[in-house]
Amino acid sequence: MTPASSAHGSLSDAVDTATILVTTGAGGVGKTTTAAALGLAAARRGRSALVITIDPARRLAQALGLDDLAAEPQPVDVDAAGRLDAMMLDMESTFDQLIERHAATPARADAIRANRIYRTLSSTLSGTQEYMAMEKLHELHDRGDWDLIVVDTPPTRSALDFLDAPQRMTSFLEGRLLRLLMQPALSAGRGYLRAVGFGATAFMKVAGRVTGMEVLDDIADFFRAFDGMYDGFKARAAEVLVLLRRPTSQFVVVASPQPPPLREARFFVDRLEQEGLHLAGVVVNRLHDPGSGHDPAALVAAADALATDPEPEHRALAAALALVAHQSTIARRERRDVGAALINRRIPVLVEVGHRAGEVHDLDGLAAIGGRLTGEVAAPGDGAPIDPGDPGDPRHADDADQSDDHHDQPRGRP
Repeated sequence: MTPASSAHGSLSDAVDTATILVTTGAGGVGKTTTAAALGLAAARRGRSALVITIDPARRLAQALGLDDLAAEPQPVDVDAAGRLDAMMLDMESTFDQLIERHAATPARADAIRANRIYRTLSSTLSGTQEYMAMEKLHELHDRGDWDLIVVDTPPTRSALDFLDAPQRMTSFLEGRLLRLLMQPALSAGRGYLRAVGFGATAFMKVAGRVTGMEVLDDIADFFRAFDGMYDGFKARAAEVLVLLRRPTSQFVVVASPQPPPLREARFFVDRLEQEGLHLAGVVVNRLHDPGSGHDPAALVAAADALATDPEPEHRALAAALALVAHQSTIARRERRDVGAALINRRIPVLVEVGHRAGEVHDLDGLAAIGGRLTGEVAAPGDGAPIDPGDPGDPRHADDADQSDDHHDQPRGRP
């Protein structure tokens, strides 16, 4: 398999032309910062941009010059030709709005929102956060107030959760448990619980948080209130998938140069292709600068030769050379791992962002990262981020697939 285009470049075209950019990847790889930097880059290019994040960490709000991120879009004071707004997803309020939209009557919506089972499920049901992120995206896109909406997806242990969430939510609402709970057997008390216990174990663990004999009434009321709403949920999920499959809706897969997040990034790239979704590119954060480009072995040999020299200056130089050799070795290994992880994958753009000391604390820091993402700032060790002759480069891949646990330099075509 050959790449669709050059494996190196920038996300400049995506920032200029996309209407939706979704950043995704493993937790702790810089997804939220990348999303904010993309939004800021768009604003600096004259576009109106909105960044939706689910990360409650205050450091992002501080970097944007805000005290906190609210549940509704709020302006960010930036010196730019366009404008930048930001918000943090409020999962429960978004769920409440969804109930209000699909309930048959206002009284039905009020009954659901007041139900204790609903209040628990709306914050604990698997996939709810991901589903609500997509629901909020749909709502904000329909407003038409922004040229670009950047979505920072939830930090999950598996990046596949993001795509699976709508199906998981709608399956829950239409599944066997719902049908059972809607039967007249609701009045059968303990015998009823034994009858459905095998299929409702996960649900009853949640329901068990509500004490008292009225728990069954709460369960029954909850599912009765949802009767007839399933079609609305399913239709909304289908609309979101149609929106995400548009050519102007693109995904940015974010990783760091360690094998676990790189494996997750590779699987997500594969899933995007399977689902017919558009990959804007892959961003690899926190890469070490390869430095001078000299062979680390030669640097180590020079350091060893100087290490026993009686002159203090020569010994200091030996220590400096050893440090450069160590950093160069790390940088080469990282790029080899990146190449191995993405071998045989269609990567439109591969963007490398250098390792930074500490977190991003201000708009200048975000602007610097945004400049790297759009190609306005040089990559670490600019010139040959991954040597085109290196078999680890995805542009020089043979047809042999790489196992998940294999991180040595893969063989390439001569």
